Amino acid sequence: MSASGNGDTVASLRAQLERTERQASARQKQLERYAADLREVFKQERRRALELRENYKATVRALSNAVEARDAYTGKHAERVTAYGIALAEARGIDTDGRPGIEFGFLLHDVGKVGVPDAILFKPEPLSTEEFAMIAQHPVIGSEILRDVDFLGEGKLVVRHHHERWDGSGYPDHLAGDEIPLPARVFAVADALDALTSDRPYRAASGFETARDEIRSGAGSQFDPEVVAAYETIGDETFAALREAVA
Repeated sequence: MSASGNGDTVASLRAQLERTERQASARQKQLERYAADLREVFKQERRRALELRENYKATVRALSNAVEARDAYTGKHAERVTAYGIALAEARGIDTDGRPGIEFGFLLHDVGKVGVPDAILFKPEPLSTEEFAMIAQHPVIGSEILRDVDFLGEGKLVVRHHHERWDGSGYPDHLAGDEIPLPARVFAVADALDALTSDRPYRAASGFETARDEIRSGAGSQFDPEVVAAYETIGDETFAALREAVA
């Protein structure tokens, strides 16, 4: 092949290489545009998801406040027990941020009490067997009220099972041990902590140290021992700060 023929071949190859590089560059720019578009779509979807979650939370809090407005003695109980419960859940290794239904369930745990007559709910004297049986139905009533509210997810399990006991003597389903959903086991400890450290018509509030002794003594009977162990990793000053933040 002549020198001029070799030159033409080299020029042709060079031109082809340049075209390939331009095409590759164009495809790269197109992919970068697609990636930028996807990032923007993701950001918008995330914003919408966060807004929706905040709207859900506001709705749940409004319903929780409406339930608690019936009883002056339990004001802000749901918010306190939710704050304690989230701290306990995280200490137990539960990702509450990724499982928002847990927080919703904590807030709405007593929603079923709307189905209990005031005369029984606020009776200052000891309840009769029949009256206690009516009170003991509030987890069932609550789970029925919330049955079709899909966004509550596992929070509905908290509503139904927050009065179950580790030894199986709780209600309404007499579940025991690991049969009880973990968020409900966590809630039981948080609920007891708030009950013990809050004033009631029939007794004054205990301090956090006394409450800790009571909860510790209930490990293995009323409470999941592993949840109590997680509770022991959180200092009383942390719970006191959480209570103060809610007040």
